[in-house]
Amino acid sequence: MLIGLFDGLFNGISIGAVLLIAALGLAIVFGLMGVINLAHGELMMLGAYTTFVVQNVFRQFGEPFFEIYIFFALIAAFFVTAGVGLILERGVIRYLYGRPLETLLATWGVSLILQQFVRSVNWVLVIGLAVFCILFFGGLWVLNRRQSAFHKWAIAALLPLSLGIAIAAGRFLADTYQLAVTRPWFGAQNVDVSAPRWLRGGLPLGNFQLPYARLFIIALTIVCVAGLYYFLQRSPWGLRIRAVTQNRSMSSCLGIPTQKVDALTFALGSGLAGVAGCAISYLGSVGPNTGQNYIVDTFMVVVVGGVGKLVGTIVAALAIGTVNYLVGSGTLALLFTPIQPLADFFTFFATTSMAKVMVFALIIAFLQVRPGGIFPQKGRTVDA
Repeated sequence: MLIGLFDGLFNGISIGAVLLIAALGLAIVFGLMGVINLAHGELMMLGAYTTFVVQNVFRQFGEPFFEIYIFFALIAAFFVTAGVGLILERGVIRYLYGRPLETLLATWGVSLILQQFVRSVNWVLVIGLAVFCILFFGGLWVLNRRQSAFHKWAIAALLPLSLGIAIAAGRFLADTYQLAVTRPWFGAQNVDVSAPRWLRGGLPLGNFQLPYARLFIIALTIVCVAGLYYFLQRSPWGLRIRAVTQNRSMSSCLGIPTQKVDALTFALGSGLAGVAGCAISYLGSVGPNTGQNYIVDTFMVVVVGGVGKLVGTIVAALAIGTVNYLVGSGTLALLFTPIQPLADFFTFFATTSMAKVMVFALIIAFLQVRPGGIFPQKGRTVDA
């Protein structure tokens, strides 16, 4: 029984570690800009798919290189999702500051687009998008530097012209090369990420074994928390982020570029989501809906921990991840077997979905007592 409890605690902590990495990014974005990013789960999904792609690339190089692909995958997942987050902030979010409902709907739409993009992406789509971006944004760059009487008309004609050329290029490629360029890269089915040999197996501890993959996830979380703490507390941009979080108007008056801080923060939060996606690729298969399995719990971590409080986020992530696993795996039901009413109660909730119901009920009850979370903090959004 004790081995089962220890196994449940360890697995719960490893899941809480993943929630913590994802919640860190969500917490600093929400704390700074008041933006509820419903596409955060899809950024985790993109990080997981980036890990899958890097794995396949290093598999071609042979065994010695495959053993170290995880480190390159972490870096790639961070920068890919940070880039997507930066594009999202510059292209959508910055036009919706101060309008939380519109931001909520916009990021939800982006999450649906990213899910469908992963299902449908192929060479035709990628090349078509590249052609459109080069023609449209390149044309805008040229037109903005050469003002003329036909400037507005030229910009109005640029969009349909770029779109038409991109569609024509895609159709030409599809007709010429057919299945070689129209086959989806990933499709709707889930894909599996293989761990390097040194992450397989586990560390023996008496009659129990600690899986190396989960130990790696916990170590990765510690590195991310320490790195984020150092960045926020010691670096100049971390100081600017904390200043803008406390008082945006005063920070702007003191010369802090608040728009750059917003973009950097959103990119940083998105990059952390990518790292979390890399971690969850070792906990199960990767699919277009992978992020949806974690996004609700991640929001709960932010709410329970208190916005902008690193300690609160850590405590909430570990608590929610552990309780979720202990209840859902039936560990608590086995533990309370001598007390039959409690055993029946926990057996009723001993599934993944019912465990979430129980955790949500506990969170709602907790928020009735402490609506600001475990460690509430006074910030800009609170001032508003």
